Amino acid sequence: MADILQASMKIAASGLDAQSRRMRIISENLANVESTADVPGGDPYTRKTVTFEQHLDEAAGANLVKVARIGQDQSEYRLEHDPSHPAADENGNVKYPNVNLLIEMADMREANRSYEANLQVIKQVREMVSMTLDMLRR
Repeated sequence: MADILQASMKIAASGLDAQSRRMRIISENLANVESTADVPGGDPYTRKTVTFEQHLDEAAGANLVKVARIGQDQSEYRLEHDPSHPAADENGNVKYPNVNLLIEMADMREANRSYEANLQVIKQVREMVSMTLDMLRR
C-alpha cells in the first residue's frame, strides 16, 4: 500500500512542478504583451509555449509528467500603424508580440486548476497515510 501512496505522491508532485513551470511561462507572456522591438522594424517578444511529456519513474512504477520543451509560437506578430513609435518600420508599422491576452488568461486558469487538483491529491494521500498510521497504533 505504501508503494501506491508513494507513487501517487510522485505523480502529483510532478504535476505540480510541470504546472508551476507552465504558469511561469504564461506570466512571462503576459508581462510582455505590449513589448516592442528595441530597433525600428525589429521583431518584438515572441510568445512561448510549453510542451509536456510523460516520463516513467521505474523505481515508483509510475508515469510522471515533465516539461519536454519550451517552444516559440510561430503565429504572426500583431501590426499597428504608428509612425511616431520608436520601433516603427519604414512604413510606419509597429510589430507587437503574438500574445493574445484571452488565450493566456484561459491557459493560466487551466494551469491553476490543474495545479490545485495535484495539490488536492497530495493532501488526500497525506490524510490516508495519517489514517493508516492511526489504525496501526490502535
